[in-house]
Amino acid sequence: MPSATPLPPSLAEPLAAIDMGSNSFRLEIGRLQHGRYRRIDYLKDMVRLGGGLDAQGMLTEEAIERGLGCLRRFADRLQGFDSARVRAVATQTLREARNRNAFLERAQAALGHPIEVVSGREEARLIYAGVAHLQPSDEPRLVVDIGGRSTEMILGRGRLPGTAESFQVGCVSLSMRYFPDGVITADGFRAAQVAAGAELEEGLQPFAPRHWRSVLGASGTAGAVAQILAAAGVTDGRITADGLRWCIARCIELGHVDRLQFPGLKAERRAVLPGGLAILYTLLANFRIPEMVAAKGALRQGVIVDLHERIAALHHTRPDDMRDRSVEELQQRFSVDREQAARVRSVALALLDQALPEADTDTRRELGWACDLHEMGLMVSHHDHHRHSAYLVDHVDAPGFSQSQQRRLGQMVLGQRGGLRKLDSVLDSPVFAAQVLCLRLAVIKCHARGPVDAHALNLRLQGRDAHLGYSAAWAETHPRTLYLLDEEAAAWARSGAMRLTHG
Repeated sequence: MPSATPLPPSLAEPLAAIDMGSNSFRLEIGRLQHGRYRRIDYLKDMVRLGGGLDAQGMLTEEAIERGLGCLRRFADRLQGFDSARVRAVATQTLREARNRNAFLERAQAALGHPIEVVSGREEARLIYAGVAHLQPSDEPRLVVDIGGRSTEMILGRGRLPGTAESFQVGCVSLSMRYFPDGVITADGFRAAQVAAGAELEEGLQPFAPRHWRSVLGASGTAGAVAQILAAAGVTDGRITADGLRWCIARCIELGHVDRLQFPGLKAERRAVLPGGLAILYTLLANFRIPEMVAAKGALRQGVIVDLHERIAALHHTRPDDMRDRSVEELQQRFSVDREQAARVRSVALALLDQALPEADTDTRRELGWACDLHEMGLMVSHHDHHRHSAYLVDHVDAPGFSQSQQRRLGQMVLGQRGGLRKLDSVLDSPVFAAQVLCLRLAVIKCHARGPVDAHALNLRLQGRDAHLGYSAAWAETHPRTLYLLDEEAAAWARSGAMRLTHG
């Protein structure tokens, strides 16, 4: 029975991106038509989530409440948007926070849509996508985005990103550490620049001047400094070393963030300006950047561009977006047996279509990717290869995937064989339990690594009861598979997550 998946959204409908940064949360609603981007609405709230990380790496309740309040306001604006047209991404602060899962559970309830934590390199890729679409150019460029707790650097040409890296230094973290209580001193600037330089130093060769002809600064810090320099008549808006020295000297003269009354500087950005200036000056000095120009695009536009491409892919017979290309590259890199992966995929998806005919597109695609990568750990060792596979899926750089999605795939891959107690914390989700069951049954069905009939088995799921049916003729010719199915039923019985019968 084919899966009754809902049709993807129309490509003409507006899309929404939520950027949950360390300094501010932003909601952008926009549309891509004929390759051109048009903003429909934009909301911003200076949440300072990054400033709410305590010494133990835990988000304070005060910071959490600021974030939840902002997300509730965003939810009001997103009334009428289904989740297929909304993508929310969280960055460095939630990559660091030890209590991020507890926060995400509350945050998703407040927003009414899923929230993904993206890796630093995936954040960099999305930043470049936003800049490339709003400010197209065929020359090799370096794009820099100074966020609250991280700085992303990306080389690219046209719409294609190349080398990308994320460094754990940002305007919020640096300002808090070297300008405590808002006091600005020359010593503070010197120490902040040394700290920034130490973090950025490993990027000196990959992002050396020979790799680019121009430099763009994306997002808040670069834009704010460009406005200050232009409003003061120091430059025409270009960020230069001389301009930054003037700005830093003026900050030291004023002595405190509360007295930073620069023309063009918004009040909410004063507290993080010193840290941002220290990073900018370090970048221009160490990477020999003669000038930086504020970019038009940023992460939030890149998220919309990426979401548009995903939806466009779903309008084709066989979906193909950045994630599909990442999976293919990983299969090649880790010498995955693609024929076996394809066999497992065909059986698993056939079972899922029978068990959950209303499964959404993401549920099916995630199961398919887990099948594609379930044996990548064989490159490490044949012993416990499912554990190696799960670790690799969870931690490898995979453009297009969020950390959250990679973690789900890793858990699915971990569950392909062996006991199920290792998945106790996630099998309470009926959909995830069904995905794991379909993967495990497909691995059993394909254990001989030869041709298979993907439709020889029939899976019915009702609540926590699953029944696998097959013909008597098939059973008579597959005694080893029947033995493995008995073992599988016993494994589910021990876990208590589901009752599996077959016959």
